[in-house]
Amino acid sequence: MQRGRRIAFDYGDVRIGVALSDPDAILASPLTTLASGDKKLSQTLIEIFNEYEPIAIYVGKPSNMDGSSGPAIEKVSTFCALLATLTKAPIELIDERLSTVSAARDMRTSGVNAKEAKSRIDQAAAVAILEFAISIEKNSS
Repeated sequence: MQRGRRIAFDYGDVRIGVALSDPDAILASPLTTLASGDKKLSQTLIEIFNEYEPIAIYVGKPSNMDGSSGPAIEKVSTFCALLATLTKAPIELIDERLSTVSAARDMRTSGVNAKEAKSRIDQAAAVAILEFAISIEKNSS
């Protein structure tokens, strides 16, 4: 498996959770939460890419429980197109079914209150997406 950081995004209409791996792709950690409608979103993404120099970008693919594409796929596709203008790293969609649901459950279990949980849930969902992507990558090499 190639050495280098990977970044995952959990795209939502309001917030975008961001997670980052270590260079050896052993650990996925929450990085930040971005505002989807921020006028400086592109600049913030460029700063993230410049700082961490990812070798791969993963974006959660909204899917229905039966595996078909969810209604938000157009927005995620637009986000991926934006990312492609900002980095040369390959961008791959990763099934995100239940990533937000499991992140919310984990937050409640750990005692995080609902108000502070919103942005942390998005980051935790991005971590789940990244962990899944890394496991796929490891199993295919």
